[in-house]
Amino acid sequence: MNAILLTQYGGSILGPIAKVLGWIMNGIFWVLDKIGIPNIGLAIIIFTIVIYLLLMPFTIKQQKFSKLSAKMNPELQAIQKRYEGKKDNDSMMAMQQETKAVYAKYGVSPTGSCVQMLIQMPILFALYRVFMNVPAYVNQVKEAFFPMVEKLANTAGSAEFLSNSENFSNAAMYAKQFTNEAFTSGNAEYIQNTFIDVLYKASTSEWKNLADHFPTLATEITDTMQKMEHYNNFLGLNMGNSPSYMVHEAIAAGAWLMVVAGLAIPVLSALTQWLNVKLMPQASDASSNNDNSSMAASMKMMNNVMPIMSAVFCYTLPSGMGLYWIAGSVVRSVQQVLINKHIDKMDIDAQIKKNLEKRDAKLRKQGIDPAKLNNYASMSTRNVKTSSAPAATKAKAPSMTQEQKEEAMRKATEYYNKNAAKPGSLASKANMVRDYNEKNNK
Repeated sequence: MNAILLTQYGGSILGPIAKVLGWIMNGIFWVLDKIGIPNIGLAIIIFTIVIYLLLMPFTIKQQKFSKLSAKMNPELQAIQKRYEGKKDNDSMMAMQQETKAVYAKYGVSPTGSCVQMLIQMPILFALYRVFMNVPAYVNQVKEAFFPMVEKLANTAGSAEFLSNSENFSNAAMYAKQFTNEAFTSGNAEYIQNTFIDVLYKASTSEWKNLADHFPTLATEITDTMQKMEHYNNFLGLNMGNSPSYMVHEAIAAGAWLMVVAGLAIPVLSALTQWLNVKLMPQASDASSNNDNSSMAASMKMMNNVMPIMSAVFCYTLPSGMGLYWIAGSVVRSVQQVLINKHIDKMDIDAQIKKNLEKRDAKLRKQGIDPAKLNNYASMSTRNVKTSSAPAATKAKAPSMTQEQKEEAMRKATEYYNKNAAKPGSLASKANMVRDYNEKNNK
């Protein structure tokens, strides 16, 4: 079974995801073929739009998290500043309670953004696997290699020719397949899949070199090459060729317009990536501490480097990958504009109220009274503030005379005995705790 599916990525995590994405890609290409435009470039664009629309709920949640975090961070920084240098257990407990209360107030988790990324990243990596090996997932593209690949596999010297990186620049990627036991034992389907892997990424000159080396199969090889060029042709560019190859061939032929066309993909990839970064919500420097400022500086540098790296990768990889990156950046940019408008209209206070209601309902399900929890947090905070007051401040507190002490005791007794509960009873003690909280929360 492994031999039959080897051209598909077989990873335990990304493999199943890539297979599902491959079904979607196959369906899109099938529809395009039925309406008379079987084109890999167009299928990549439609496929990219579909996938990013499916991921849009996660993107919205991630942007909401960023928006709420920007509003929440000053409160978290104030808590950190308030407890700065306090390492005693009461201080640490109070700080933890206050921090939890802030996160609950805004309805976010400290790992909220990471969770969204962890969900999206395997899908995006699996997308790469599908685009890098379309014939493994799109039946019609794979069938375009037959019957040529069957005849080629049965021709002496074909395996040695295709596995030589001097003849096919991408052959090194599949070196392990050429030495696999299934290949060396003569498994026909495994050999054909390996040949298709190499040939799908072959440039036009490599196809011609193959036809010259096997003249008896020249007709079949040329027919297959033309069929793949028809599938890969998008706006006059062959999605199977890399921009570097296009530029090199165009310069040799003196076709300067094709040089511009070849450079368009890496340039557009960098520009759309840059635009996408600019539309992303940016952290406010004014409310950042030193650690956050350093992180923001690192993110800024990465955001500036990523468009350049995108251009370099797209210049050397097949144009289909560059088209995917451009389409993805454009879709993300449009999404970002719509999401920004949606979030800007969002009532943050109403969202906070809704989050608090959710938190309280969750606590009640766990048998915890939210009011008591809030009172405990407040009392803990006051105790910490009192216990952590400087000794000099305590020393300055004015001492009370005996008459003042007796008057304070009388008022306290009247305050705590104003209820009708029997003195010394459990109800009386409960009322004393309640009245204490009321008095100290004023």
